[in-house]
Amino acid sequence: MPELLQPLRDKRFRWLFFSQLISLTGTGLATVALALLAYELSPTSAGAVLGTALAVKMVAYLTIAPVVGSYASLLPRKYWLAGLNLARAGVVACLPFIAEAWQLYLLIFLLNALAAGYTPVYQALLPDILPEEQSYNQALSLSRLATEMEALLSPALAAALLLLLPYDLLFTFNSIAFVIAAAFIGLVTLPIAQTTERGGGVWHRISFGVHSYLKTPRLRGVLALNLALSLAGAMVIVNTVVYVREVLGLSEEAVPLLMMATGVGSIAAALLLPALMQRFNDRNLMLSGALLFPLSLLLGAAPHSYVSLFPLWVVIGFATSLVLIPTGKVIRDSCQAGDRNDFFAANFALTHGMWLIGYLLAGQLGAQLGLTETFVMLAAMAAVAILIASQQWAKAEPEAIWHEHQALDHTHPHIHDAHHQHAHEGWEGPEPHTHMHHHATVKHKHPFTIDEHHVHWPKEQ
Repeated sequence: MPELLQPLRDKRFRWLFFSQLISLTGTGLATVALALLAYELSPTSAGAVLGTALAVKMVAYLTIAPVVGSYASLLPRKYWLAGLNLARAGVVACLPFIAEAWQLYLLIFLLNALAAGYTPVYQALLPDILPEEQSYNQALSLSRLATEMEALLSPALAAALLLLLPYDLLFTFNSIAFVIAAAFIGLVTLPIAQTTERGGGVWHRISFGVHSYLKTPRLRGVLALNLALSLAGAMVIVNTVVYVREVLGLSEEAVPLLMMATGVGSIAAALLLPALMQRFNDRNLMLSGALLFPLSLLLGAAPHSYVSLFPLWVVIGFATSLVLIPTGKVIRDSCQAGDRNDFFAANFALTHGMWLIGYLLAGQLGAQLGLTETFVMLAAMAAVAILIASQQWAKAEPEAIWHEHQALDHTHPHIHDAHHQHAHEGWEGPEPHTHMHHHATVKHKHPFTIDEHHVHWPKEQ
């Protein structure tokens, strides 16, 4: 465990991590309060209100993250992250005063639009703060550990506070948490984002991250693994209550304890992963973890007692961390430093799209076919997703790839490097600068990523 804490010796990561931890805790309190608010707004259809709020959250993630990823690098990271936390504090502070469901949906959209702007930039920042491989691996595990600890502890903390305070004060605590998180970010100096070589218009900037992500074979594999993850995770989130209350006939108090089992599994994997990532490559580690999803779902189709469900939920949580934590490394290695915001934002949006698919399938199939059939169908879908991932993500990727560039004249911000060697007339200004320039035909070999100069993945030569 002490070794896992090594990244906290870096002052910049330490305050960023504490900022993340306190904002997560505040959000966990607000999540409980949100359920109570939904019931107060509509006692007879609180589930429908919460379901719509979840859909609104996903829409915000899918639509806002790519836009933010394309423009976030234009602003200083410190003020961007601190400003978004302060904006979230303002939105959460408004929640106790709403009186209509539509007002709730609007604020939920705004809150999650701000989260879609915060999370990818935070994720893209970590490799710049911790460039050393082992420290970065440990930081990824710490971040996941913080998320899971919040999921386990926040409901208990909220329950304790609700014994003494009205639920709407939980929103106030969340707002204060975001202000403190912004203050923590203000304590550090963050590295300046590397300049991105981005030409073209607004649509090109917005769509660059998603298009580039989907053109990268290993990232298509990561996305398919996230579909398998989402199918299993959605089964836990959507249908645990159905299994416990309707199939087993137990009280509602039995639901959160079972759901906590996935958090326990996820934490166990987070503690082990820094060492595992030193020994195994990302592809094998993530595929091995993903194989546990269809296996667990298939075993879930058999008759179970309450106690026998716990190992399955633990395994799903364990597999979740095995897939999610190395993803940061894969994205880091699949793009130029200046394009990280775009790629992490694309991953944020697309993987939440997989969760939306998982929620819809788990909910609708469970309601229409029953839980046994749903377990089997989702297991089959997860297995197909893993097969697709293994095909898209080559087993032995070459470190450098031969490829050819055709002659090209174009304009975009650039510095002079291996791709930009041309004469100047004196008016072009300091680098990075923008002017029309020529690229001669060239065939060469280097570590390959999709960027402004490499818009298609090369075929094997």
